[in-house]
Amino acid sequence: MNRGFYTIMAAQFFSSLADNALLIVAIALLIDLHAPAFLTPLLKFVFVLFYVILAPFVGAFADSMPKGRVMFISNSIKIIGCGLLFLAMHQYSALAAYAVVGLGAAAYSPAKYGILTELLPPEKLVIANGWIEGLTVASIVLGTMLGGILITPIVSEALLSTNFPFVHTATEVSIFIVAVIYLIAAIFNLFIPNTGIDHRIPNKNPFYLIQEFAHCVKLLWTDKLGQISLAVTTLFWGAGATLQFIVIKWAEVALDYPLNKAAQLQGVVALGIAIGAVMAARAVSLKKSLSVLPLGFATGLVVMVMIFVHDLWTAVVLLILIGGMAGFFVVPMNALLQHRGYILMGAGHSIAVQNFNENLGILMMLSFYALLIYFEVHIYVVIVLFGLFMSVIMALIRKWHAYNQSIEDSLHLIGTRKLHRR
Repeated sequence: MNRGFYTIMAAQFFSSLADNALLIVAIALLIDLHAPAFLTPLLKFVFVLFYVILAPFVGAFADSMPKGRVMFISNSIKIIGCGLLFLAMHQYSALAAYAVVGLGAAAYSPAKYGILTELLPPEKLVIANGWIEGLTVASIVLGTMLGGILITPIVSEALLSTNFPFVHTATEVSIFIVAVIYLIAAIFNLFIPNTGIDHRIPNKNPFYLIQEFAHCVKLLWTDKLGQISLAVTTLFWGAGATLQFIVIKWAEVALDYPLNKAAQLQGVVALGIAIGAVMAARAVSLKKSLSVLPLGFATGLVVMVMIFVHDLWTAVVLLILIGGMAGFFVVPMNALLQHRGYILMGAGHSIAVQNFNENLGILMMLSFYALLIYFEVHIYVVIVLFGLFMSVIMALIRKWHAYNQSIEDSLHLIGTRKLHRR
């Protein structure tokens, strides 16, 4: 790998590290502002909102100029979002500020993957994507831990004692530090090499881009294998985003943990996902990817065991198990989806469609979770409903796949009979 690749990896790591730390800090800010509990999951809602709204356009934006410049602009938008969050005096202004950070993240996403295909030869892309996924998981674990550490009273008091300019509260100093991490990522972006690719996009008409994107969405959802893998990954990412907030609330009730300690348990789930992903990469081939569907059904059942856990080490083991099962069944589904998308429409369009559907799943599930919290439904009831929902949807997806297979078998049988008659 060349120096440019490692520059991209450093930029991606620091940007993702700040993303995950900022979520915990933003939750702490809402608590400081005495926001109602149902607004907490809406942080993630407003963050991914631009992923959905701008899905037809971010790919074209990423291709309109050198990818390093796109990533620099995106990280600059995130820094502006941090500045607005720093100045937020009301719960809804905090949500609006966090949405600006989400805007930067939405613009950043296609560039971080697209730059690899421009910079590296095809035979190194698998290794490169492995690096990105590994660093992303590491940044999730370390970012959530960092966010928890920053809002810990002892640490925040020590940081405040250093007399940062214009900083008066523990949350403000945490936001300032996260902004500095985004700045480090932006500096790395400046040193990403220009690959010399022609960045003139074929058509800038927004109506054309929307029409083309809608066609790609329809194409993937009508493909017999694409629709199954897309349904699974949409469910997984929606469930994963919701589980982040469920774990925080559950840790508060079951373990009597404040936010800074509950944040560490989010990292435990991410660690489990990484373990499951590695095991799946070694044990499950692309041809056998659909064989892991029953594991998705089982994951929903295991999640419900959380209501019986009341001590830390049992919680750690259970959360690693949940993350491991989720990682093991989603990685083959993701590989199948990328394979079908590449065949049907090309990698870039496929990633855009995948991002759109997965983030739409996040919006829907977080909205439902926020509604339950708004009506003060007990977290144990929420966990049971969450687990049942996962298991029921996965059971329906398995039936959907079986139905598709039965139709294909019937068509194959009819074709064979006609061949014999000839």
